[in-house]
Amino acid sequence: MRLAPQGLKETATRKQLLLLPVAMLLAACATTVAPPGAEPTAEPAAQVAQQPPVTVSPAELQALQSLVSLQDRLYRVAAPLLVNNSELCKNNARNLLGFTAKTRYSYSADYVNAAQKALGLDDRLQVMGVLPGSGAARAGVRRGDVLLAVEGKPMPQGENAERDAAAVLAPLVTDRTGVNITVLRNGSTMTLNVPLTYACAYGVELGNADTVTAYSDGYRVLITRGMMNAVRSDDELAYVIAKEMAHNALAHAVRQKMSATVGGIIDNLQRAHPDMSSMVGLAGIKPMPASLDGMADKLALFMLARAGYDLTQVVPFWKRMASQYPPTVMNAYTAMHPATNYRIATMEKTLKEIHSKLASKRPLLP
Repeated sequence: MRLAPQGLKETATRKQLLLLPVAMLLAACATTVAPPGAEPTAEPAAQVAQQPPVTVSPAELQALQSLVSLQDRLYRVAAPLLVNNSELCKNNARNLLGFTAKTRYSYSADYVNAAQKALGLDDRLQVMGVLPGSGAARAGVRRGDVLLAVEGKPMPQGENAERDAAAVLAPLVTDRTGVNITVLRNGSTMTLNVPLTYACAYGVELGNADTVTAYSDGYRVLITRGMMNAVRSDDELAYVIAKEMAHNALAHAVRQKMSATVGGIIDNLQRAHPDMSSMVGLAGIKPMPASLDGMADKLALFMLARAGYDLTQVVPFWKRMASQYPPTVMNAYTAMHPATNYRIATMEKTLKEIHSKLASKRPLLP
């Protein structure tokens, strides 16, 4: 992925490539699932060049392990929000395979060797996690499976495997209810029929920065390491993810004419060593108007309720965030979302609406 925005051309490219991060790379932590009893097929396993031994420092291994741990938590918390809110994501819901797949090149160049040594990754796409409750989980896809083919079409390998796989997958998941995937497991190949999972098509990314904030560019959600360390529970992390998902569903970055700017920030913060000199102040982002923020808060609460998250601490959480990280902290969340009182009033009104709909067993739709 490019590390700097390139205007409308890059925005279009993001939309074209969105399928892969969501279809394959949207997932939770690894979930052990019993195999479906499929016998190994006679299909030959894809070959990969033997990788030479690599030397990795303890610091590199520790950094990668920390990164993977945070990513796993982020995917796990995001999963129910994405799977249960396809109705609320407007035109941004699609069929998903329901598992993550990565190569050693999926991480920053700083971590390629560490990914090979610590995670056992090579040039092939390997399953790193399976979405609980997804068709992939029911089909028996496991962490560690090497993805060889989908509907008989070989999966790309090498540095651009994830990007190139998007072109292969796009026509295969659009009008189907399921696909056959061929995987290599413990030296044997097998073919699994994977029902597709219809869900919100947003990439959920980890930002490599200690600033306590989050971003959404219309296509992706990025939560910084600092925000993940600041939240006190998975429910609080879900509050932040849902809020940014709601901004995407409501096309607020587009309405603010901020998609390219925020997209560049997201690209930068995914690097192993982001250019923090470009993050001075609000980094070119306009503070969100109260009316738009209120709309996103309302939609986010419905998303949280539909995903089964606890809503009792939503208001206290956002009050605490505004108190601990006020608008004067220019790189923090409240500086970009300064209308705290308006937001809280909207949340309290929306919570009453949600409780009323739950009590009367009406659909949870705003």
